[in-house]
Amino acid sequence: MKTNITLKLDRELIRKARVWAAEKDTSISALLAEQLEKSLRDREGYEQAKKRALAILRKGFDLGYEPRTSRDELHER
Repeated sequence: MKTNITLKLDRELIRKARVWAAEKDTSISALLAEQLEKSLRDREGYEQAKKRALAILRKGFDLGYEPRTSRDELHER
């Protein structure tokens, strides 16, 4: 179900939006809906990627670190 909303926008912005909409053979409303949907998809994708990255960081990485030989062990030779 679609619902109408009211926006207050600068006249120059509306003029530019009308031109852009005409170039795309669509309405300002459709342009705004498309841009809002894209922004929300991008945000959701970012949040999912962030959660995956944080989970990987929590798990950690095996970098194959082995402690160096101590000074005393080096001088025992």
